Formats: sequence, C-alpha cells, structure tokens
Amino acid sequence: MNLQPDRLTPLTAQERAELKITDMRFCDIDTMPKRCTLIKVYTNAGIVGYGEVRDAATKTYAAMLKSRLLGENPLNVDKLFRRVKQFGHHSRQGGGVSGVEVALWDIAGKAWGVPCWQLLGGKFRDKIRVYCDTDVDGKHTGHDMGLALKRRMDMGFTFLKMDLGIGLLINEPGTLTAPLGFLEEMKTYGKHSVNAPHGSMEISQMSHKAYEINTVGHPFTGIRITEKGLDLLENYVKECREVIGYDVPLAVDHFGHICVEDTIRFAKRMEPYNLAWIEDVAPWHYTDHYVRLRNSTTMPICTGEDIYCKEGFEKLMKAGGVSVIHPDVLTAGGMLETKKIGDLAYEYGVMTALHMAESPIGAMAAVHVAAALPQVIAMEFHSADVPYWQDIVNGLPKPLIQEGFITVPDAPGLGIESLNEEFISTLICKNIPGQWEETSQWDGDICNDRLWS
Repeated sequence: MNLQPDRLTPLTAQERAELKITDMRFCDIDTMPKRCTLIKVYTNAGIVGYGEVRDAATKTYAAMLKSRLLGENPLNVDKLFRRVKQFGHHSRQGGGVSGVEVALWDIAGKAWGVPCWQLLGGKFRDKIRVYCDTDVDGKHTGHDMGLALKRRMDMGFTFLKMDLGIGLLINEPGTLTAPLGFLEEMKTYGKHSVNAPHGSMEISQMSHKAYEINTVGHPFTGIRITEKGLDLLENYVKECREVIGYDVPLAVDHFGHICVEDTIRFAKRMEPYNLAWIEDVAPWHYTDHYVRLRNSTTMPICTGEDIYCKEGFEKLMKAGGVSVIHPDVLTAGGMLETKKIGDLAYEYGVMTALHMAESPIGAMAAVHVAAALPQVIAMEFHSADVPYWQDIVNGLPKPLIQEGFITVPDAPGLGIESLNEEFISTLICKNIPGQWEETSQWDGDICNDRLWS
C-alpha cells in the first residue's frame, strides 16, 4: 500500500518542466451507494492526482493506460488525452480514460496552485445546483413517492428526480403485454432492465442468462404498455404532484426497455404534469428514435450519460433529438471533453445537466466543469442516503451540499486536500481487496497503438 503524503504547495517553473508521471494505483470502495474505483496518479514531485473510474466499471480500463503515460509530463493534459482517447468507449468503457484525465487536471491545478475551473477557462457561477435522485423501495404509491420527494425538499434540494417506468407495472396484471414467459425471465434475470439499479453490480447480473436479458435493447424486447398501464403511471405522477406541487422541477428516469412507439404514448400522458425531462427512454445511439420522440411530444427529452466524447452528442443535437444533454464527466472523456460538450450544447440551444453517481472525487470533477460551462441547470447526486459519503476526503466544506448547492472551491486542483485513508480502509470492496497496491504488471503493457499504416 502506497500512502506517501501528497505535496500541497505549487511547483516552481523548473519543477513543472521536469514533472513526470511515476505510478498509477487504485482502490475499490463500496456502498457509496455504488462501487467506486478511486485512482491516484503519482509524480516525481510528490504531487498526487485524484481521479475515479465510472461507477460499475473496472479499474482495468484505467490500468491499461499506465504504460502509455509513465514518464510523461502530466501538465500536458490534452496531449495525453489524445494519446489514450482511442482506448475509451461509450458507457463504462469510457471510465478509464475519463478518470485518468480528471487526475491529470488535479495534478495540473496543484502544480500551478489554481483550481481546475480556472484551467478550464474560468467560472460562470460560484455555486452549483444539485438535484437529488429519490427512491422508494418495494410496492408503493405515487403519494408515497411524493412524500419521499417532499423530504428531499425539506433537506434544501430545489430540483428533484425519481424513477418511473415498467418496474411499477411488472407485477400488475393487465398493464404490460410481452411474449409469454419473457416478463418472468426479466424479473428473474433482468432486474436492471426493469428497475433502477441500486448499490453495486454483482458479476452474476452480467453473466450467462442475465447478460442475455440485460442486453436486449429497447426496440427488441416486444414489451408494450397497455392503456391500464399508462393509467397507473399517470396516476402515480399525479399523486406525486399533489404532494410536492408544481413549483419544483421533477425529472424522471429508468423507464424500462420498451419500443419508441409506447414511449411516445407515455410522453403524451405526462405532458400535463410539467416534468423537467424524461431520461434515457431509448438507447442514445438511435438518433432517429430520439428525433421521432422529440417531434411527437412537448415533453423535454434527455439522454447522454453513456456517451463517450463530443461526437456522439453533436449528432443527437444536430438532428434535433434532445432538449437536454446529460453527460457524465467519468464517461464523456473527462473534464475538458465535457466542457467542450457543454459548449456545443450552448451553441445548439440544448440545456445541459450533469450525471453524477460517484464519490466526492467524481463529484468535484463535475463541480469544476459545471462552474466553467456557460449554462448548466443542475448536477445529479445519488448519495443523499449515504451519511458518510463525504468522509472519504479531507479539505471540503461540511456538509458539502448546503441548501441544495455546492460552493465552487478556490483551492488548487479539485479542491480535495487529501483522502481519509483510515476511513477508506473500512469501505474496501470485499470482492476487489487492496488499497493502493502496486501495479507494476501494467508498466510494460505496450503495443503499436497507431490506427493507420
């Protein structure tokens, strides 16, 4: 375990010129509420950069980059990103490149003695609005969800989101039509395709039959929603609004894997309830489906948490398929790439919100990006029910979220002074033990990375 103290003072010009990456190590922690893979990138000057692989991904996506970065000057962030960009991909596969890029910006900020937002071009705002995901376990009503959302408002949150979809219907007779037996298979093997995933993913959920079920795309499941099902979903939202009122924005997510035609029917039913957006109701890469949906409803349409790099976002925005983009810094390519994505959205007249379901490291990366964007409505927060979420880091205000906002820090880098190693040791993922163990097995992992002859 490498727990060398982190240097907190800026570097001299000579030290910056001679700065080199010397090591990269990892630590997997659990119950945040999801598993988080934390990254440390070490340098010859004693500065350590903090990063994080996207939730539910694997450290392998970052470790494979180590041999391509050792000996390089971490201050050349864009140069190094372009070197490793080809090794990222959409969704969790973007987590390695993105998480390492965050660590490089943290090093750069510490080396120059400035916050990351300053390196991204300065800030547009001093506080970032946080919107809070809200769950109610087990069988429940829209009124129950409304009460849970009201409790979030009492905590100071000014923007809300809940899950809404076929998970509420799957045990209700007469609400869903599907090939006989398929819904039972989904309940057994495909819970992540029916209900929002809570906590960490187990390997059994992406193996064998479960993999087959969970990777059936929305257009191919054959699931249809009946009028009775739409009635139940509409009444659920109506009951929520009766509790929380119409003044506070309310977004919905995790609708389930159904065809775009039924998504259109659902969106039209939701129009009277003035939702902030409906999210990820089709696979993001089906641009034509998003265009059909957006042209069929007045409901704002949102996607983006699984898109790697700006090209995928631009295709959707240029086609007019989205009202809101929702990039995750730890999938989108890191901090600078997410800044570029937000700038594109500003040019296309598309609202930006930031997806974030990670540790305080991922959260602070998102905060700095949000500060540097010309427009951003809010940043997501998944850990309101994890009281120790912030305790893995030192140097941030406590509580970090106050009255529904995070204050943008002025401290160097991400603004995190150090990690609370003693507390982190109590959260180590039981299936992935180790706290900053050496990774020399990746030092010589090299090949001809050139994409042309």
